[in-house]
Amino acid sequence: MSLIPVPRVAVIVVAAGAGTRLGQGAPKAFVGLDAHTILRHALRHVFAAPVAQVVVVAPEERVGEALTDAREEAGERVELVSVVAGGATRQESVTAGLHAVWPDVEMVLVHDAARALTPPAVFARVIEALQAGADAVIPALPVVDTLKRVDGSTVVAAVDRSVLAGAQTPQGFRRAVLDAAYASADREHTDDAALVQGHGHTVRTVAGDDLAFKITTAADLERARAIVSPAPAAASIPRIGVGTDVHAFGGDGILWLAGVEWPGEAALQGHSDGDAIAHAIVDAVLAAAGLGDIGTHFGTDKPEYAGAHADAFLRRTREILADAGWRIGNVSVQVQARRPRFSARRHEAEAVLSAALGAPVSVSATTTDGLGFTGTGEGVAAFAVALVLPA
Repeated sequence: MSLIPVPRVAVIVVAAGAGTRLGQGAPKAFVGLDAHTILRHALRHVFAAPVAQVVVVAPEERVGEALTDAREEAGERVELVSVVAGGATRQESVTAGLHAVWPDVEMVLVHDAARALTPPAVFARVIEALQAGADAVIPALPVVDTLKRVDGSTVVAAVDRSVLAGAQTPQGFRRAVLDAAYASADREHTDDAALVQGHGHTVRTVAGDDLAFKITTAADLERARAIVSPAPAAASIPRIGVGTDVHAFGGDGILWLAGVEWPGEAALQGHSDGDAIAHAIVDAVLAAAGLGDIGTHFGTDKPEYAGAHADAFLRRTREILADAGWRIGNVSVQVQARRPRFSARRHEAEAVLSAALGAPVSVSATTTDGLGFTGTGEGVAAFAVALVLPA
């Protein structure tokens, strides 16, 4: 008798696409990332997420192969797995998956196998939003590129990216809502959220993740392969990154710098607490691992970091590197400022930063002999160098 309770959540993993743009001569989900397929990697994250029934939708001729991958990855959850044949379109494939969902399931997540590296935390966020009462939920990321509306090769106008977001999967729905939308669908939609929204339901968003990118082109495939299986040369070669940050005095409240509160000192301006030292460390570490910069992960479009201190930034940076297969060796950072005086609290600051980052951080300070904006006391500048190694 199974010891796993019947779940109220199902995840439909759509793996029936042909993947012609990938150009690998096989259905996309069955292309290898390393020793395993894209589908196998996707399922690894699905089974690391909250317990759910898992329905894999595969091309008819690949059902057996998909079932093998699913059973091997499921472990103790093997009783929760089934595989069905997909259809000619994505909506037909999702419909096939819905027919296999158990009657007791109340929430259904639809996930593209091509987003093979989606962290389990994204699944958890979608489920939590549904449990809180949402009818439909999608993970999304803010658009960071400058967008233009074009006519052929001519730019017509700029597009306001502040009102745009990039949709990811898994997309989650109350089961009754998704069933009803599919039952009355009369045309193809770009994704399940568009179908549900077209039937009058509000779609909510939760935070997506940079690792949830969709493997569509050959370049995407190489990016995914580099993440899951770094090149042999990289396995023994450390990587170095440089980061810098500048903030002006004039913020509200008390100064926070190097993760330490400085009573009696003027505060720095910034979206968070203006801690130039912590921010320079984040940039250096992310640059070393090739994972973007502080704006990518902690930009002003992320209200959860408004007013946040160094601890929040450094701990999240450590998590981002670990998810991508890196560990931090050490960081050296120099701060240029007239105030505050670091000599008396240097060891305290280094201990705070090192604990949050999970790696040794050393801090040095200089006044720049009164030269420049730091020398005149208008602000603070910090410069960091980070060493990272494959985990």
